[in-house]
Amino acid sequence: MVNIQSLDPTASPLDYYGWELRRQREAHGLKQGQLGEIIFCTGSLIGQIETTKKVPTRDFSERVDAALGTDGLFSRLIGLVLRSQLPTWFQPYAEMEAKATYISTYQAQVVYGLLQTEEYARAVLATGAPDDLEGLLSARMERQRILEREQPPLTWVILDEAVLHRPIGGPEVMRRQLAYMLELTGHRWMHVQVLPNEIGGHASLAGSFNFLRFEDDPDVVYTEDLISGHMTADSQTIKEAALRYARLQAAALSVEDSAELIIRVMEERYGHRSQSEEQPVA
Repeated sequence: MVNIQSLDPTASPLDYYGWELRRQREAHGLKQGQLGEIIFCTGSLIGQIETTKKVPTRDFSERVDAALGTDGLFSRLIGLVLRSQLPTWFQPYAEMEAKATYISTYQAQVVYGLLQTEEYARAVLATGAPDDLEGLLSARMERQRILEREQPPLTWVILDEAVLHRPIGGPEVMRRQLAYMLELTGHRWMHVQVLPNEIGGHASLAGSFNFLRFEDDPDVVYTEDLISGHMTADSQTIKEAALRYARLQAAALSVEDSAELIIRVMEERYGHRSQSEEQPVA
């Protein structure tokens, strides 16, 4: 007899997803391979997802819903599943970020997660040598769905100029990342400013931070250290963060000048120039 792995649907969102996928598949009288043929994947992948060895994607979930007629069940579950793949210490922030009506952030090292392309995000996440890079990547991409809402949060991003020059993932990845940021700035709810290098000392030399505002809840400030994140609604901290952010905005280039700088860096530093076109070093 085939050994069927038992699942505890209460153990985690991923376990519940796998349990429900198996239940729905069997209710439709389908073997793993048969369902795989319908949704254009292998029966092995179906089995891995059912036993939580593989994290499903949103595309997979939508195809399962269409194949089994489950009225969007798996498309709704996938958000919970992917959020559960985020580091435990980061999950509370992700939940608050998804509720925010206004997000402002200063980033000193990398592009803010909501603005990252998939290939840039992969390169950033890979630096931490995670056990499940694909799961973390899917979770980060899922976070960005808040920007696709009919009324996305007003998002104001200040990037240290060093972020533009740090070649994460290589020149091609950086070129596409900068181009994507320029595309996002075409939306009225997205503003990107660059803090130029010549500013020197500024109001947040201590590092990056995020500021979230809500319709009904208190404002929140979020910071990270080497291994965890810290979120607070302390009134004094909120006042200090708001003051620092205002000073950063005043010191940064305008949105228009920032876009021009991004274009210049994209073309001069990450432009399409083959090695044969480069001048040899004497």
